[in-house]
Amino acid sequence: MPLGGPGVPFGGPGAPLGGPGAPPPIARRIPENLPFVARPSAMKRALILVPVVAAVLVVIGCPAAIVLTADGPDHTSGDIVALVALLACLTVVLTTVVALQIYLVSSGGPVLAAGPAGLWIKTRPTRGQAIWLPWEGIAEIRRRRWALEKMVVVKPRDPRAEGGLGAFTAIDSSMLKLFYGSGFTATLNFADRSEDEILAALRQFSAGRTAFNI
Repeated sequence: MPLGGPGVPFGGPGAPLGGPGAPPPIARRIPENLPFVARPSAMKRALILVPVVAAVLVVIGCPAAIVLTADGPDHTSGDIVALVALLACLTVVLTTVVALQIYLVSSGGPVLAAGPAGLWIKTRPTRGQAIWLPWEGIAEIRRRRWALEKMVVVKPRDPRAEGGLGAFTAIDSSMLKLFYGSGFTATLNFADRSEDEILAALRQFSAGRTAFNI
């Protein structure tokens, strides 16, 4: 559904054009014209994931180095070369995986935008579309954890809001829906706004129109 235009949004300032009973508006990217916008922080994510990669290499490399450098008739300098080559390959693979993950979750625009009428939130954890939900259309907002990531989970009142979003979205958000009951999520600890700022903005703009399970 197109945004903007000469009409007045039925949901108030910052809301997309539409009307009651219309399907939730979908966008390829969260608009940035609402009062509160949270964007992904690649730096915060890298500061967590890079030490994890280093720890994995240490856990694998140190025991192998101790074994290969111990005195023994079967150990040669070629063993050390093989170990260095193995660690170099692991470093390249793990670094590539981490860089790709950071790119996918950080290059798709904001993760959440909120205003007096409702909020935009991504429909999948990586790059992809976003959905507009008025506050009255949100059953509950939860704070949950997924591995190293803390996130806000938005559960719509109408379960049909999560239908018809495409096969890639269904696959990408399937695990989140299985564990949390909704694939509409936004990061809390890997955003350019603090967790407290994000939750405070959601409480302020929702103005008691939706439940919080924090």
